[in-house]
Amino acid sequence: MSEPLSTPRPAEPVVSDRVLTVPNALSALRILLVPVFLVLVLLELDLAALVVIIVSSLSDFLDGIIARRFSQITKLGQLLDPAADRLFIFAAVIALAVREVVPWWVVAVIVGRDVFLAVLGLVLAQHGYGPLPVHHLGKLATFALFYALPILVLGQAFPAVQAVSDPIGWAFTLWGAFLYWWAGILYLRQTLELTAGPPRASRASDTLGDRRRSTDG
Repeated sequence: MSEPLSTPRPAEPVVSDRVLTVPNALSALRILLVPVFLVLVLLELDLAALVVIIVSSLSDFLDGIIARRFSQITKLGQLLDPAADRLFIFAAVIALAVREVVPWWVVAVIVGRDVFLAVLGLVLAQHGYGPLPVHHLGKLATFALFYALPILVLGQAFPAVQAVSDPIGWAFTLWGAFLYWWAGILYLRQTLELTAGPPRASRASDTLGDRRRSTDG
């Protein structure tokens, strides 16, 4: 009996150092739209704010498709894309808190989690590690929050739909915040596992020293 053929693994996407790409331009556009969105929400120009968030969402959708379809995945894009998402979330939640649409504890929960991750990043750096890879749970949480807060803005722009939009928006907000911190706990566990021993540089130098001693011997 012949051995079954193994299924070939899909090739890993190539990540380049290019800067001037269409996906990077779209991500940069989204970042530039953040202060525009923030000002519009604070001025209670909710319809215009919704237009901005729709444009941002479409650009987010397009830059991912273009990056994968035309092999334009870049290191810069991997930084810009999540940064744009977080900035939009921060802008929306802070503006809505100022307008008393959401309580300030929501701001503390969402912003506090990213401060928590920043501290973990410093701990990892001291032990010779770079940032942890993004967990799928974190992506799901970001997706929920990215669309939850604009749904709350929708209710402000069109009071007639507020009875429907507000419960949906709050459901996404609470679920997203819960997943946000759940992913944060997973990152904490990974950080503790990686930093349980001596720093990475120390282990590398010890290994090199052992090899030299064994060679000299």
